[in-house]
Amino acid sequence: MSTDPSPSSNPSASPVFDPSKPHLMRPKLRPVRGFPAQAQTPDGQTVQMLGLSDARQISEKVVITQPAFTMVLPLLDGVRDLDQVVAEVGRGLTRPILEQLIVQLDDAALIEGPAFEALRKRMHETFDASPTLPPASTAQFADVIIAQAEAAEKSEAEKQALIEAGFKAFFDKWIDETLKQVPDPALDTLPRAVVVPHLDYGRGWMNYAAVYGRLRVADRPDRIIILGTNHFGECTGVCACDKGFESPIGTCHADADVISGLRRRLGDAVFAHRFDHEREHSIELHIPWLQHVFGKDASGAYPKVFAALVHDPAVNNGESYDGSGVALQPFVDALKAVIAELPGRTLIISSADLSHAGPAFGDETPLAGEQGPGADARNRVLQTDREMLNLLIGPNAGEGEHRRKAVADRVSGLMSSMAWQQNPTRWCSVGNLCATMLLAEPAETKLVNYAATMDQEGMTFVSSCAMVMV
Repeated sequence: MSTDPSPSSNPSASPVFDPSKPHLMRPKLRPVRGFPAQAQTPDGQTVQMLGLSDARQISEKVVITQPAFTMVLPLLDGVRDLDQVVAEVGRGLTRPILEQLIVQLDDAALIEGPAFEALRKRMHETFDASPTLPPASTAQFADVIIAQAEAAEKSEAEKQALIEAGFKAFFDKWIDETLKQVPDPALDTLPRAVVVPHLDYGRGWMNYAAVYGRLRVADRPDRIIILGTNHFGECTGVCACDKGFESPIGTCHADADVISGLRRRLGDAVFAHRFDHEREHSIELHIPWLQHVFGKDASGAYPKVFAALVHDPAVNNGESYDGSGVALQPFVDALKAVIAELPGRTLIISSADLSHAGPAFGDETPLAGEQGPGADARNRVLQTDREMLNLLIGPNAGEGEHRRKAVADRVSGLMSSMAWQQNPTRWCSVGNLCATMLLAEPAETKLVNYAATMDQEGMTFVSSCAMVMV
């Protein structure tokens, strides 16, 4: 194993290995994400390196190290000591080399220990100190608006006015472009639920606009329930949030009635991993759209929001992954009862992306090309999307008990197909799609748009859709 260049997360810092610390002697690697990186050697050459970042997004630091260390990482299980790791890997790995990697991982809070615990404690305290979550992904979009306006030197009030105008301009432009030639550009009444992506706006704007543009003249909801995907968190089941959400253009306060109603029925278990919402984008990206479409009421408030992240029910037949989290059906039953006892109109949003294909997600074949293997692979993904969506759409489900059974059968069909095929194209939102169907019990589910985005090389292919449930 080559040792040059040495691993580094911060060249200006040189943490020192301390053999008296048990967590360094038997290191346990936290969930990490590997990515290709480049570094400069002392003689100015560019070399390919391995980047490691926190898969939970609790730590913002990264470690840049040698690709050969991929053989070491699986052995950092908290059971093996360093000498055992060195002996199992061999290939020229020495104890000093491994110690250097371990202290870099510790400094970045990528192994379990005091540094990580302190970081997590600060994050939890910050989370619980505010009744709302600040913007993250949408704040980056606001930064783009300010940069395009070359307004970095303006006052905060002037920047805020530019941001609000910028969001409105982008959203209206996308809505006009998407709906200009469709036969049904508006919904006269508020639907039971909608399906909208959580892709970044640059790739998903057409499907955002296809739904939110149609809601511009619909009845204003009294509350909005957003069901998202848990991309980074620790929760093994449904993960509810007890906070409202800020965007660069305003705040949607938490729906206290929904939160208290769920607590009465499910206890604190459904909120135990509320911190998973800290870094989650699948809820936040909808907040500016909702504010833009529905605006403020007479009291000056945007619609109230309740949010939850739903696990994949195809993995363990609806139960949580480890059997200790809140399962799909108890959550649906509890939330349905809460909605039934509250006055006014409720809109349910399924924040759902579909297939994730291409070498960036582990596939061997790039999906680019008009013919050949790439086109064949792409067509297989599109065919899978059609088949899975048709399981949810189906004919009109009718009314009463017949409708409930029809909806349950469709959800069961999707879960069974995904489980049997082992989710071949990596739909990331099976959970919130199923929960939305079961909560809304729609008589009819309409697909109003489908779109996929891919880079030029076909390394990354992601699909999404826009649906309306009535």
